[in-house]
Amino acid sequence: MKNNEVKVPSGRLSRLSKMGGLASRLAGNVLFEGAKQLSKGQSPKLQQLVMTPSNIGHVAEKLSQLRGAAMKVGQMLSMDAGDLVAPELAEVLAKLRSDAKVMPHKQLTTLLVQQWGRDWLAPFAQFELRPFAAASIGQVHVAYLDTGEKLAVKIQYPGVRDSIDSDIDNVATLLKVSRLIPANVKLDTLLAEAKAQLHNEADYHFEAEQIALYQQQLGYNPHFIVPKVYSALSNNSILTMQFVEGTPIESVAQASQEVRNLVASRLMELCFRELFEFKLLQSDPNFANFQYQADS
Repeated sequence: MKNNEVKVPSGRLSRLSKMGGLASRLAGNVLFEGAKQLSKGQSPKLQQLVMTPSNIGHVAEKLSQLRGAAMKVGQMLSMDAGDLVAPELAEVLAKLRSDAKVMPHKQLTTLLVQQWGRDWLAPFAQFELRPFAAASIGQVHVAYLDTGEKLAVKIQYPGVRDSIDSDIDNVATLLKVSRLIPANVKLDTLLAEAKAQLHNEADYHFEAEQIALYQQQLGYNPHFIVPKVYSALSNNSILTMQFVEGTPIESVAQASQEVRNLVASRLMELCFRELFEFKLLQSDPNFANFQYQADS
């Protein structure tokens, strides 16, 4: 885990400098590769010079370090751009969906003191400083109350909320100037939607309200569990929820046909209720958002 720890740049200037450093590195690589090919009597095209494995790898690595909106754009492009993006770029960007960096312990504890005060550990019997999950907006930790209740504590990376618009604008400029994204790909609509979505995702008060509304709509349903929110331990940057045990929904693929039919039917029924009855979707249909309890 130590190798996966990278401090999150929290200020707008520090995040901008990271993007500027990436742009400079890409430009340097293009000049070096171009000179090398010219010395061999070749006439390289700019697109070929930009779309090298080295340059694509640098882009993915830097977006992973920045996290927040910068990383989210890479994730959205990997899912939404399809054949419009070069396969090499799509493959590397796809890794951003499961390869987020985590905060070093020092930055994490500093953030917890800022959010909960110096006695932040008091409500807990145990708090795991190593996260069990990390994504573009935040990372998630296991904690236990004195009552034995197991919690999932989602902690937002510092600076993410305040840098959404500038991050996305900076990434868009980099992608256009570097020509990593073909000119015929219309980024503006995608990026406008990304801004709106991320402002909601970075508002944990809003998320808690939506969870409560969804639980109200779902009511008692023996087939689904929606995690309980612990409001006293939550704020705009930390969302504390009940930890629900389960296995990845993909594990159902190894179950019997009867079980697979049952799970698929219940998920489809829920989807139609969300669309036409609740008018509220619990999440996007990413398998990572669903767990399965085979015993129940």
